[in-house]
Amino acid sequence: MTDVHLVEHAPAKVVSLPDEAGRALAASKIVDAVPDPYEPGLWRLRAGSKVGAVALDVPGGETVRLRITPKVPIGRLFFLLGYSLDPRGWRDAEVDAAGYDELLPAFAHAVERQTDRALRQGVLQGYRPTETTAFVVRGRIREADQIRRRFGAPLPVETAYDEFTTDITENRILRSAVERLLRLPGVPRAVRTRLMHQRARLADATPLGRGQAVPPWLPNRLNARYHHALHLAGLVLDGASAEHLPGGLRMNGFLFNMNKVFEDFVCVALREALSAYGGYVALQARDIFLDEGDTIRMRPDLVWYRASGAPLAVADAKYKVGRPQGYPDVDLYQMLAYCTSLGLENGHLVYAKGNAPHAGHMVRRSGIGLHQHALDLDQAPSELLREMGVLAERMVRQ
Repeated sequence: MTDVHLVEHAPAKVVSLPDEAGRALAASKIVDAVPDPYEPGLWRLRAGSKVGAVALDVPGGETVRLRITPKVPIGRLFFLLGYSLDPRGWRDAEVDAAGYDELLPAFAHAVERQTDRALRQGVLQGYRPTETTAFVVRGRIREADQIRRRFGAPLPVETAYDEFTTDITENRILRSAVERLLRLPGVPRAVRTRLMHQRARLADATPLGRGQAVPPWLPNRLNARYHHALHLAGLVLDGASAEHLPGGLRMNGFLFNMNKVFEDFVCVALREALSAYGGYVALQARDIFLDEGDTIRMRPDLVWYRASGAPLAVADAKYKVGRPQGYPDVDLYQMLAYCTSLGLENGHLVYAKGNAPHAGHMVRRSGIGLHQHALDLDQAPSELLREMGVLAERMVRQ
């Protein structure tokens, strides 16, 4: 097995790889992969914003395992992900990562621990709509199906009823996440053993099929003990993937895009902070156009409106490393377009860290102010949320 370890946005590393694996990584866009022009078999790999683990099976029996470690601590990443899904439930939640500094082992451990806590009082049961053909009537008769399939014959009977079972959405999601983690290399042996125990406890729940979307579930009093486990399981199912690549290669991956992780956190945290000032917040608004003919659509990450529908503020999250001389200019042009279209005098860009804590620019002959804020993700969750509250207050004042 070839084991390659990269760090998010770190300098490129030259490694020895089979050409099939190098080409597959380059095509997948997981990392920047360029062959060495002078030394056959050497590839220059550089990680971008995707973090996690990938296993690539190369014809001939060799496996290439790529691990990409995020710059932020694993515990902080858990908080960013969880808060975006459930800001009230995860405000003070601590997820046990067991000291792992790599994403896959930490997630596998956390999912197993949360699943164990969810199942301590027993496997949750609920009612599931069921349709069947039987010789005894149970529930109601599906008359249209009975006529279409039985041509007037009284038996067997097409029936529908609600079955009280453990094969419900919540358990299917947990079972599917456990199954996905067990298929990925890089899960520590002790964690894998405990995951197999959880799979046995959930044996009566049907795992989701390959490519099947995660079914929605509604938080309520009955499934309250499942909430954290379900959020983590959903993240595993969203981040895990299996791909068949040209040339007989197969890739199993568990990846997160830090661009989206940061964007989701900033938008949800600002939405929560702005709720104290009234109005409402739209995330990824689709009904904003730059031109009078409504042909050039724009999608700012966050727009804060009055109750009447008049825009009050606009913000965009940018998970970027600033240039030595400052923030990227293209982001300013984009924000200027947002402000012009919405009729706002101020626009806000939020970066992950950066070269300066805050920068502001007044656009000539327009009266529009463009503000760039840097958010330090190395802070404790409480400090992160406090800083988002300060930013929300600044947006209200300007």
